[in-house]
Amino acid sequence: MKSLVPLGEGLRAELGAPGSSRRLESSPRSRVWQVELGGRPVVVKQLVEGPGADERYAREVAGLRLAARARTPVVPELLATDPVERVLVLEQLEHLSPSGDWIVGYAEALARLHATTGPQDAGLLPRRQGPDQTDVDAFLRLAEKLEVPVPPEVPGELEDLAHRLGRAPGHALLHGDPCPGNDLHTGDGVRFIDFEQASLGSGLTELAYLRIGFPTCWCVTAADEPLLTRAEEAYRAVWRTETGTEPDDGLGHGLADACAGWLLQGDALVPRAERGTVDQLGRLPLRDWTWGTATARERLAHRLGVVGRLAAGHPALGGLGRLSTDLRRRVLIRWPGLRPVPEQRP
Repeated sequence: MKSLVPLGEGLRAELGAPGSSRRLESSPRSRVWQVELGGRPVVVKQLVEGPGADERYAREVAGLRLAARARTPVVPELLATDPVERVLVLEQLEHLSPSGDWIVGYAEALARLHATTGPQDAGLLPRRQGPDQTDVDAFLRLAEKLEVPVPPEVPGELEDLAHRLGRAPGHALLHGDPCPGNDLHTGDGVRFIDFEQASLGSGLTELAYLRIGFPTCWCVTAADEPLLTRAEEAYRAVWRTETGTEPDDGLGHGLADACAGWLLQGDALVPRAERGTVDQLGRLPLRDWTWGTATARERLAHRLGVVGRLAAGHPALGGLGRLSTDLRRRVLIRWPGLRPVPEQRP
């Protein structure tokens, strides 16, 4: 697909005249080209006009500049910007085929990314928003519709969980959508791209992606327990090296909270364009739908299993652990054709 690369006079004067170009696949919210610019291969990205475009552009630029602090690079170099046209010019990197244990290197790079910001950076990006009472109510209604009894302590546990997540400590640089496809596996390690949803918050929110199954992503993966443990230990080791602190309480309770938070968020069952429109958990008893490598009910069953296991040893989520296990059992009985989510990334 060919179209005019949006390089104004300022960028041409700064970086040189463009040569050959090729349009790359991208989301509907952006246009991306591979371009020869001043004799150097680069990537040009333009965020298209639409609701929130200016905010997404500002987040991406801020996220890339903050991430550039990392001692071991975790993002492509940001070469130039044109705020008027919402254009970024980035270093081009060669993406290699990920290895079978790719989540270990991914987790290390994620920790380096998260560690690039601290309290001094408060206000440079929005704080990450977790589940709220609307999400809690939707989850409890789902249990009611599926005729699974809710332990009496669960409503209070979920309200407390939403409160904890809303006050979760941390000023980590969060990618916002660290999905397979937004990670480039290069000869020098993993680099992340597409920071349109960047925010600040607890890094456990995104470490949870590995275990809960990449909740904002079209491709779900569920690595086996030994590989997950390796990846989570690798994250914690890099975080300690970079910050001199522990990423959580050492008992995994913070990670359990983060996974439970993703379970409550029904919008993490649909693509971004469909979020904030209807109660997605409320739709599940009536119909299933496919998004990428799994259906919504398959995603739900996976998340219920994860939270059921993690919350079993959690001092403040024991009731949710039992409810999640019971809900998963009911889901698999009611819809016996559901498959496990894939173990490998596509």
